[in-house]
Formats: sequence, structure tokens, C-alpha cells
Amino acid sequence: MKLSEQWLREWVNPAVDSNELSEQLSMAGLEVDGVEPVAADFHTVVVGEVVECGPHPDADKLQVTKVNTNDGELLDIVCGAPNCRQGIKVVVAKVGAVLPGDFKIKKAKLRGHPSHGMLCSFKELGLIDDHEGIIELPEDAPVGKDYRDYLGLEDHSIDIDLTPNRGDCLSVRGIARELGVLNRLDVNEPEINDVAAKIDEQKAIHLDAPKQCPRYLGRVIKGIDVSRPTPIWMSEKLRRSGIRSIDPVVDITNYVLLELGHPMHAFDLDTLQGDIHVRLAAAKEKLTLLDGEEVELDDDVLVIADEQKALAMAGVYGGKDSGVTVESKNIFLESAFFAPDAILGKARRFGLHTDASHRYERGVDPQLQRTAMERATQLLLDICGGEAGPVTEAVSEKHLPERANVKLRSARLAKVLGVQIADDEVTEILQRLGLEATYNSGEWQVQVPSYRFDIAIEEDLIEEVARVYGYNAIKAAAPAAQLRMTDRKEASVSRHTLTNALVERGYQEAITYSFVDPKHQAMLFNETAALTLPHPISVDMSSMRVSLWPGLAGAVAHNQKRQQAVLAFVETGLRFIPDESAENGVRQEPVLGGIRAGKAHTEHWSEGERAVDFFDVKGDVEALLEKTGEAHLFRFVADQHDALHPGQSAAIYKGERKVGFMGALHPQHEKALGLNQRAFVFEIELDAIAVRRIPAAQPVSRYPSIRRDLAVIVDKHIAAGELLAAMENIGVKQLVDLNLFDVYEGDGVPENKRSLALSVTLQDADKTLEEADVTEIMTQFVETLKSEFNATLRD
Repeated sequence: MKLSEQWLREWVNPAVDSNELSEQLSMAGLEVDGVEPVAADFHTVVVGEVVECGPHPDADKLQVTKVNTNDGELLDIVCGAPNCRQGIKVVVAKVGAVLPGDFKIKKAKLRGHPSHGMLCSFKELGLIDDHEGIIELPEDAPVGKDYRDYLGLEDHSIDIDLTPNRGDCLSVRGIARELGVLNRLDVNEPEINDVAAKIDEQKAIHLDAPKQCPRYLGRVIKGIDVSRPTPIWMSEKLRRSGIRSIDPVVDITNYVLLELGHPMHAFDLDTLQGDIHVRLAAAKEKLTLLDGEEVELDDDVLVIADEQKALAMAGVYGGKDSGVTVESKNIFLESAFFAPDAILGKARRFGLHTDASHRYERGVDPQLQRTAMERATQLLLDICGGEAGPVTEAVSEKHLPERANVKLRSARLAKVLGVQIADDEVTEILQRLGLEATYNSGEWQVQVPSYRFDIAIEEDLIEEVARVYGYNAIKAAAPAAQLRMTDRKEASVSRHTLTNALVERGYQEAITYSFVDPKHQAMLFNETAALTLPHPISVDMSSMRVSLWPGLAGAVAHNQKRQQAVLAFVETGLRFIPDESAENGVRQEPVLGGIRAGKAHTEHWSEGERAVDFFDVKGDVEALLEKTGEAHLFRFVADQHDALHPGQSAAIYKGERKVGFMGALHPQHEKALGLNQRAFVFEIELDAIAVRRIPAAQPVSRYPSIRRDLAVIVDKHIAAGELLAAMENIGVKQLVDLNLFDVYEGDGVPENKRSLALSVTLQDADKTLEEADVTEIMTQFVETLKSEFNATLRD
């Protein structure tokens, strides 16, 4: 934002020069990008009056003038400007003057006629890039006065780079408030009084979208004269703030925008039909903007409309058909509060960026609308004449932002800043900032004014106190470095340990985005409602992930397109599950996920080439579970998942709790995900594997172990893991190892059955096992398998 230093000092005038003023603002968080003079260097340029003006006898486009500069004699000056005429006040560069670019004015003859000076345009003085003609000054401009003094050109334009949260400082008023606080000075605000209505005409206003626009004010003003010139004091303030003067109505709305920070807009009253409606646009509704471009609106774009058509994009850009022109005599002036979320991104969507949208996106004071309306009305009546009607206001109180109440603790303030500030001084700082602060028992209760919508939590107040107190006043102290052992439970299994277990098996650690393509996620998890971002980076990154699988599948597809044959990725991160009972309506769960695709291993002479399969990934998961020291507590159960192949998917259980899933991605999803080979995935909750069993030392048995093999026939659908778990649960203390070493289907085995061969290793710590003991234990195993799984011994 650019503004005139002189204009700023009209509001508050600290006893500091331009450099120190800029330093104050920068140190307070309002970074000054630059301070530049408002006019180039020139001298011997004065106010003059054209006393005579006639055509040059030898040149069609030149005029011969006599100009009074109050020096006792008239100056003969030849001028080629089309707007030069008798009686106007002009800017005269006298002989000896030096203009920007080291251009020196000397006596000269033009087509044989003497010329003792030059009548200047804005461009020749380096003020604006405009060469339509010479400068015309107001009738009351004092003849002979130095032009720099007349305009007050010993001024600077200050360019301030504001952070998005400080929308309250996008005005002279906002910056002046900050300077007043920093220098302990009162701010001299202009007196703004209510303008009495002289006519009764008004327009009814309907808030059809109160959430997007909870307050809208309108006023009819009739009989204005748009052809009147904008006062030079106003056009100069606009110029020094980077805004070009257009016509008095536009200039006044721009002036109020810069002065108070509130955007306004004026409509040609005679083009409006019926009541005013603040509504959302109809899908594909068309609007011709002020610049002549026709846009097709979406149904989430807020518009100002009459009974027949849309008039403007609310808070962004006006419409051409209802715009004020030189012929306009009657206007409808609006002043509204639009919710930031309703305006955010709309201008960018249509390739626009306006001063109004810039402010509305960052937030406008929801209580400023009437003040802005009265200020603009008074300026319009003073400059353009006319008569004003009553102010019509439509408001939805429940949709207006509420003033925040924030608590600030003295102890917390001292801890964060590292310095103890007196309680009285903190109270003074808060109150000078416009905050209503009361202190009691070591804490402040602070009510935030409506224009400070960036203050919501205690840390915001701490920042306010710090920047006003002065960062330079907070002494830098080197932190004390201490070597101290951190507390860490021996049973904890770090993420690094878990990921390294898979890295050692050929995986690479990956980090993918928490935002995923909603189409891909809905395809894989069609029963899970995803969280959709209101303002995503892009359409294909608009949903919060409910699993790590979409991101990992995208990483595999990316690498497959680059001819990578062996792919294995592991990732730890959060998944975001919608849950109304959770804080903010979302449950964040830390998980570990992985994916494998392509070949099982790189090409090697000692091993054949094969594709990765289900059991490769199952082995990887089992190696991961071994890190807990309690792998026997986990089991794999055949289960169904929308994302996985129905015949190659399994749920991972820890006891009776389902903690994960693994399997092959369903073939119907592969093409949509960009995969060209079968991919196998797994995902497990981190808290299920984040704790391990502490090893306990036991004496090595001095007695021999005995192995017995057991072959049983069971139904094909029964998993071997279920048999092993049932045998372990018997509680035979002599059982030291149990393993599946063969699976057979074919001759000698009934149809829909299979033979599972199990090895059982028994050992007693206190004695040598006898044959009777072994037979009794094996009998228990056989009876358990028979009763639970209808298993029979294989002949």
C-alpha cells in the first residue's frame, strides 16, 4: 500500500523524520518497502494566468499567449497545447527553470515569435505519465506562487508491504492508529457527521445471501454534476497513493477507500430497476464488467443485482451497464460488509485484482459501513452538489463477526518474551491499541475492537505487546546449552526404527502430500466421507487423505513411467478421518503404510526373475511386527476392502482389534491410478506397533528339544495362521517353536481340502521330555484342531 507522508501527518504528526518514521513502522511489523519523493526535482516553476491567447501567425497548431506571473510584466510564451485558452490558471516554467531530466528553460523564438518560458503538463514535470495538455489549476490558485509550495510537493510516498493478517492497516486511518500508539500521540481523525436527508427517495435492500453479506447500506443521491473537476487536494492525495484521478464520483470512493480502508461503489440510479438484491449468481449468469469484458459467473459468486439483472461482482468489480458516467445525474451509493470467505479467490478466478477485493479478502471492519457512507456522501455533496436521501440498511446480526474476548496471562507473557514488563505498562499498551483491557490477579481480559479481526488467541496479544514495547528493547540472551539425557521409555519403538526395518528390506522412505485427488480417493474408499478443502492448491489436491495409499500409488505410477522396475515405498504420516465426536470434526490418526510393485528383486545371475506377490509383502509386514517383540499377538484374517483384490486382501488384528489392512490393489483401479503392474499395499496404525515387549533373560535349557511333525487335512478356506494361533492358545509351556512348512493339494487329498504340515518343537527347562509327555501334548494339539476346525490327521 502506498500513501502520502503529508496525508499521514495530517492524522498524526510524530516529531521524527521520514527515515525514523519508516523505521518505526517496519519494527512494528508494517514493513516499509520504499520511501520516494512525490515529485521529481525541478525549480523556478510558478502559478501563472493566461491573460491573452491567440493563434500563431505562422503555425496552425501553436498559440501565442501572454502570461501573468505577478513579476510586474507579462511573459510572451508560445504554447502548442489544445486546452490553452484565455483566463485559465496554469503552471509556468520561467526562463532559468530546470525541469526533470536536466531540461533547462531559455529564451527562444518559435516560428519567429519570442517565447520566454513554457506552460507545463504533468508529464513535463514528472508527476504522471500524461500528456493530454497543460495543467489547469483551480481559479483560486495564487498567481506567482511557487508550484512546489502550492501543491506541497516536498512530500514522500511511503510504500508499505503489509502481511495478509493486517487488513486493518490498508488505510491512512489504520497506519495513523499504529503511529499514534508507537509515539503515544492522539490521532486527529476528521469530523464525520451524519448527512441529513433532503429527499425521501430510497431503494429497498434484500439480503438473499446473509452469510456472505450480513450488512449492506445504500443511499440515493440526486442532482449531482459529474462534470465538475476533482479538487486538486484530493487528486494529489490519490496520485501520491498510486491512484489516478478519473472523475469526482470514482475519486471520492477511492479517497474513502484510502482514508478509512472501506471500499465503496456507486451505481447510476437511472439504470436500476426495482429493489436491490445481494445474492449469489445463477449458474452461468453473465455480467459485462466496467472494462468491457463479459464474464460468465459461477453460482458461488456474490453479486449485487436489481430485479432484472446482476449489476456488479460484490466486493470485486462493478458492471458496465450500471456504471456512473459523465451524463449521470442520480446515483445509488453502496457501503457493505462482505465476508472474507465470500470474496476470497473470486477476483483471481476471473483474472482480476482490485483495491476492493484486496481489502475484502483480508477483512474489513464490520462496523465501519455507516461512517464510510456518511463520509462519502458529504464529499459528494461538497464537490458534485446534489441532494441525499436517507440511508437504507439491511443487516443480519447473527452473521456478523463477533468481537473476540481474549485472555492474556502475565506469566505467559514473561515466559514467551523472556522479559518482565510492568503490568501497568502492558495495560497502557493494550489500551493504546484500542483494546478494552482489564487486569485482575495476574491476567488481562481483553475485548478486541471490530477492526482488529486478526486477534483471536493469547499469542496474538503477546505479539501486540512485544512489537509496541519494541523488539529492540528486548535484550538478546544466548540460550544456555545443556547436555541432558532425554527421558525415553525403553519399550517405545520409534518411527525411525520401524521405517528402517523396511528400508533394510529394500524399501525407500517417501513423503507424499496430505492432499489427494478426490476422484481417486472416492474410488478406493467409497464408504468414507472425505474432508474437502474450501480453497485447494488445485482440483486434484482438494481432499484430505483418509489413507496413505493414494499418495503412495501416485509415487509408484510416477516412477513406473520412468522405467523403474523394482519399486517399494514406506511412509509414516497422518490420515484424516471425519468424526463429529472429535475436535474440529476430524480424527487424525498416525499410520505406517507401504507399497510394492514390479519385480521382487533386481536382476541377478543367482536368482530367477519374478514379480512381487502377496507373500512378499506379508513377509515385510511380519518383519515389521517382529520389532514389537510380540509378533505372536498379531494375526492376518482374510477380509474384504473396496480398494483391494477380493481374493488377496487381509485384515491385520492385534488381539481382537483390527489395526490394519494389506493386500493387492484391485485390478479395476490400476488404470485409473496410472499403474501398469500389479501393486501390493499395507497400512497399520502406529500406536499398535509403537510399543515393544522388553526382553527378559531366561536360562538356556540343558535338556534336549524334541521335534514332531503334524500333517492335518482342513477345508481350503481355513487359514494356516488360525491353526497356529489355536495351538499356541492351549498354553503348553513346553512349546518353543511352531511352524508351517508345507501346504499340499492334489492326489490323496479330498476336493476343497488341503494338507497343512506343521512342525512342533518341544523342550522343558527342568527335565528331559519322555515319550509319554510328548504323546500327551501332541494329542492335545490334534484334539484342539479337530474340535475347532474339523481337522483330520493325514495318512
